[in-house]
Amino acid sequence: MSIVEELASGIEGSAELLLRYLAGFDDSNATAQAAHLPNHAAWIVGHLALTMHRAAEKIAGREFPLEYDPEPLAFGSKPTDRRADYPALAKLVERYKASHGLLAQSIREAGEAGLRREINWGGRFTVTGRDLALRMLFHNGTHCGQLIDLRRALGLPSVFAGR
Repeated sequence: MSIVEELASGIEGSAELLLRYLAGFDDSNATAQAAHLPNHAAWIVGHLALTMHRAAEKIAGREFPLEYDPEPLAFGSKPTDRRADYPALAKLVERYKASHGLLAQSIREAGEAGLRREINWGGRFTVTGRDLALRMLFHNGTHCGQLIDLRRALGLPSVFAGR
């Protein structure tokens, strides 16, 4: 398997790995916050959708239209417990899945040569497309850990209970 396919498949697989931890969350508790934890489920899913979308744009070298206001989910935003500040959880999950597909597609279309191209990320540093894809995998894992911590703090049962 080529590095291109490994990265694209990894991005696609990481989407499902995180989504299992949304069990027990719905619109009634998606913005529930726990003491000493920075993010809630709605923000995590929306933030990852936005970040994957932006990474896809960088790797593809072109913009893809956003159909929503990214401000409440952007890097540096502060999650609030106001439900009205966020779309329905199902809509956020839909965007999350779509952004993973978009990033995987952008990686495949870029090919090995495109993944060697240097990209400005966040206005702070330059990375290759390959390194940005790897960074997105780590980013997904970081926020997956936050979601797991949040589940515990809110008293939700293990997603592995009864397996």
